[in-house]
Amino acid sequence: MSDISVIPTRSALLRRSFRKTFPAAVRGEGVYVWDGGGKRYLDFAGSAAVNFIGHGVREIGAVMAEQAKQLEFVHSSQFTTPVAEEYAQELLEFAGKNFSGGGVYFTSGGSEAIEAALKLARQYQVEIGQGRRFQMISRGQSYHGSTLGALAVSGNKRRREMYLPMVREFAHVAFPYCYRCAYDCTDGCRNCGQEYAADLEKAIEAAQGQAAAFIVEPVSGATLGAVVPPPGYLRSVADTCRRHGVLLIADEVMTGMGRTGRNFAVEHGEIAPDILVAAKGLSSGYAPLGTVIATKRVVDAIAEGSGVFMHGFTYNSHPISVAAGRGVLKVLQRDNLVRAADGSREGSAAALLRVALEKLRGVNAVGDVRGIGLLWGVEFVADKASKKPFPPELNFAGRVGQAAAKRGLMVYPMQGCVDGVAGDHLLIAPPAVITSEEIGWAAETLGEAIAEAARSIA
Repeated sequence: MSDISVIPTRSALLRRSFRKTFPAAVRGEGVYVWDGGGKRYLDFAGSAAVNFIGHGVREIGAVMAEQAKQLEFVHSSQFTTPVAEEYAQELLEFAGKNFSGGGVYFTSGGSEAIEAALKLARQYQVEIGQGRRFQMISRGQSYHGSTLGALAVSGNKRRREMYLPMVREFAHVAFPYCYRCAYDCTDGCRNCGQEYAADLEKAIEAAQGQAAAFIVEPVSGATLGAVVPPPGYLRSVADTCRRHGVLLIADEVMTGMGRTGRNFAVEHGEIAPDILVAAKGLSSGYAPLGTVIATKRVVDAIAEGSGVFMHGFTYNSHPISVAAGRGVLKVLQRDNLVRAADGSREGSAAALLRVALEKLRGVNAVGDVRGIGLLWGVEFVADKASKKPFPPELNFAGRVGQAAAKRGLMVYPMQGCVDGVAGDHLLIAPPAVITSEEIGWAAETLGEAIAEAARSIA
């Protein structure tokens, strides 16, 4: 009898890596996933910051099945559906007054949503008579998706390098990263935030009237590992965009839908983007789903202009995926999960997570612990005093991930946070239903995994 706990190294499925074996996941419930051999894993990464409401919520499967019984699919060039219309209105309300009267465009995931947002920004400029504007400015050490358009605005060196000959290059501006800041941080990083924000002004001026939009992660995702911007930074870049007629796109694929303790992370910076992109937590992984949420000003430009958004995917507004997203939003609101992710609330899951992870600062290989809400990063260093990273070929983060998985803990290891090649960190993003006991066990187990990884290279 074959062992179904592990998929064979070489299978018919073209997987992400041929150099590792993958457990076969067969069941999920709450913060846990089980493999085919019965081993239980605590999903401390929320499956790459996707799952927010927890695994195995049966009512989501039920609403998907009910929608499938009624109508599985229609093409959006021919029909709309009640579930898409109703969910779009609910999302506008969830996004807040800045998007009142705006519009929602559903896709099958984050990369598609970013692609749609970039095209929407370009078409907006054309519709208002600014046809020279096409350049999309973004930040270095960012990540916005895997399609060629999304890669063009991403700064993740490892994921871009092979495809650069196929990518249209735009300006990438400097980014605040307080643990490795190039400026004076003695004032709590407010000054350095303004220094970095000024780089956007320079890039827009260098574009000579061709800048269409600036895309930014309100809190850095996988590439830097939950780097929270300095006070005033987001407000400054928003003001700069407004002065120059450049649209502001907030990439909330990872941070949206409650992950940081607000409906969307832009609320921490008190800014009002023109376009907001969400995915991951939008459906909490129950179905492929992403969205572009645009303000009334952006939507009106097209509605009152050409009247046609020149873009589309076969599966945008897919009824079953949209039904899943609508069900997730209902659970999220009913169970007060955004409050659970609010680290300023004493006793919340986020507050408990912060305290537990901060204890890791005493571990020799840990250089920094940073984050907000239920999105945290742990950066590793070979030397605390100099902040020297481990040699990339050691793949220290990967070693920690393997040691953690052996103990039944799933984390999200990444490399390249220092310069695109060097620098190891983990992303921690558990479902909001995680308990105090589970947080305590996960943090302690992570500490053991880090210690084991350090011993393996000693």
